[in-house]
Amino acid sequence: MVSLQHISKSFGSQKVLNDVSLEIPAGQIVGLLGPNGAGKSTLMKILIGLWSADSGTVSAPSRIGYLPENNPLYEDMYVSEYLAFMAKMTNDQMVNDQMINELVELVGLSPERHKHIRELSKGYRQRVGLAQALLGDPELLILDEPTTGLDPNQLVEIRALIRSLINPPLSEASPLINPSIILSTHILQEVREMCDRVIILDHGTIKADLPIDQIKNLETLFHEATLSK
Repeated sequence: MVSLQHISKSFGSQKVLNDVSLEIPAGQIVGLLGPNGAGKSTLMKILIGLWSADSGTVSAPSRIGYLPENNPLYEDMYVSEYLAFMAKMTNDQMVNDQMINELVELVGLSPERHKHIRELSKGYRQRVGLAQALLGDPELLILDEPTTGLDPNQLVEIRALIRSLINPPLSEASPLINPSIILSTHILQEVREMCDRVIILDHGTIKADLPIDQIKNLETLFHEATLSK
C-alpha cells in the first residue's frame, strides 16, 4: 500500500502541497486530476523519491516504475537493447532476458523489437517507455500524461494496455506484481475509462477523493472542486 500522511511542500514562499493525506492499495488505478500548478507533479516526485517533503510521512514500495510525460529514450538503440541497457544502468538484478522478452510481448512491441527506437511511431515509443517503467516488477507504477500526442487508435490501445496491468498475463517464472497505479492526466474521459478512483488536487490540497462508480458527472465534479475561492 502507498500511504502519504500530512504531506506539505513549499518552494520559497509558495506552498505547493498543503497537508495531503491519501492511501492507495495494490491493484487500484487512481486518476490524479487537477489544473496546472495544482501540485500533481510535486506529489509524484515526492513519491518516486526525487524530492523530499517538508513535513509529513511517506510510505511507498521500494520498487517504483515511472513513465514521465516527455518519455526520453535513446533512439539509436533497438527496443530489447534499450530495455537491457536501462536494467543494467539501474543495476536491477531482477531483470533477465526472459523478463525483457515477456515485457516486450506484454506491451505489444514484439513486431517492432528489431527496429531502432527512432523508427517507431509515437504510440510504440510510449510502449517502450511503459515497458521500461515495468522493469523489475514495480509495486507502484506512476504514469504522467501517458497518452499525450497519441492518435485515436493509439489512445484506445494504450488505455487498454494500462488497464490490463493489474492482471498481467506473464508466465509464472517472472510474473508482475499486482501494482498500485497512479495516472496523472488532464483527460477526464481517460479517468472514466481506466481508473477505479479519482483524486482531484487544487492549490496543493485534495478537493475530492471518490470511487469512479460513485461519480455521476466527472466534469461537474472537477469544475466544482477546482473553482477558485
